[in-house]
Amino acid sequence: MNSQFTLLVRITLGITLVVFGSNKFLHFIPLPEPTGAAADFMNSLGATGYVFPLVGILEVGIGALLLLKKWVAFALILLAPISINIVLFHLFLDIPGVSAALLVAVLNGILIFKHWKQYTPLFL
Repeated sequence: MNSQFTLLVRITLGITLVVFGSNKFLHFIPLPEPTGAAADFMNSLGATGYVFPLVGILEVGIGALLLLKKWVAFALILLAPISINIVLFHLFLDIPGVSAALLVAVLNGILIFKHWKQYTPLFL
């Protein structure tokens, strides 16, 4: 579980989550404005007042856990529904951004696979 590849994947995913999660609060990376149905969906989520801050907090927290190598298996399970929703959003509403979404999902999947022994008690 501590191979150089796993370390690289964990650090890359952790940094990505911390950067893009904190961007939800600090807005230091200009992101393209969505259009059409994607804009409607994002505006609806933003109107709730809690979805983006909650997702940002989760992403920063999960990224920090990955970078600190604390509760990694737990962090990956928390990230799974977030990464799936990011991929589905881009597949159905904003296809140009699907590559970054797939990268996060694939990195999450690789790390879940590498930590699979920690999940097996859940299935017994």
